[in-house]
Amino acid sequence: MKAMVLSQPALIEATPLVLSDVAIPEPAADEILVEVIACGICRTDLHVVEGELAPKVPTVVPGHQIVGRVVRSGSGVSKVAVGARVGIPWLHRTCGRCEFCTRARENLCPNALYTGWTVNGGYAEYVVAPEQFVYLIPETFKALAAAPLLCAGIIGFRALRLAELQPGDTLGIYGFGAAGHVCIQVARHWGMRVVVSTREEKHRKLATELGAEWVGGAYDDPPLPLNAAIIFAPAGELVPAALKNLKRGGTLVLGGIHMSPIPSFSYDVLYWERKIRSVANNTRQDGLDFLRIAAEIPIHTETQLFPLSHANEALLALKRDGIRGAGVLTVRQDVEAA
Repeated sequence: MKAMVLSQPALIEATPLVLSDVAIPEPAADEILVEVIACGICRTDLHVVEGELAPKVPTVVPGHQIVGRVVRSGSGVSKVAVGARVGIPWLHRTCGRCEFCTRARENLCPNALYTGWTVNGGYAEYVVAPEQFVYLIPETFKALAAAPLLCAGIIGFRALRLAELQPGDTLGIYGFGAAGHVCIQVARHWGMRVVVSTREEKHRKLATELGAEWVGGAYDDPPLPLNAAIIFAPAGELVPAALKNLKRGGTLVLGGIHMSPIPSFSYDVLYWERKIRSVANNTRQDGLDFLRIAAEIPIHTETQLFPLSHANEALLALKRDGIRGAGVLTVRQDVEAA
């Protein structure tokens, strides 16, 4: 099969992903073999490629927002049929035995494996995944529309839950890429007011189209205080800027797996029981709950398409904030119909 392989992390400008011929993987007893239709690109992929997430294996195929069809099953698979259309997310597998897994916090499992980082992912024509960790994709979503839901959507949903908002509350979103443009749709569906801080004009326009009451720059003060804020941009310098706009008791959620250093700030911007919390991965239940709500709304994903062989170019566009909405790699030729 064809796959974009990372052998040595490097800046994406150096095009470190190489289109290679590799063996089609064999599913283990509890795994399925999936023919990839499309794979969303994510800033986490960029962190893997550029080495901000330290390599865990000698070579890896990135990608963890995978939509495809099951073509073969391991001997122990019983719930997902051949031919089913499935989504494969970031959380590849957990141990099921640790204190976190047994307390419904499997996203914190210290033994977890991650798609596209510690095991091969979806920048390829085929991929394997454990049956218990994939999602059936609602038929209401085409593959291209569904791919960004599998990380940007799920993580944005978890971040929104952790923000602990009520209908009528005001949410601030900092950074308006793939996650932000899905998160705002859920927040609006739940009756929340939303303001958006982002630097790119195309992102500001999309935020306005999706119902943001105010859109401004990253360091502009929104016209009303925030009950909560979510930072999706990997920019630690936004933390003090967002904190100072929170109401008393407000929550600041950090929605990325990697962030640049957070500068020091005075205690008064944290006082009054404001709190900062990170989002670490997601549970399977997060994904199930989100996909159900996404189908109810229904979520519209704005996508920009790239062929598999152009993965380097796609990630470079992501790095330069050049993608409106979400970038998606098209892997199968008939992707538009899938």
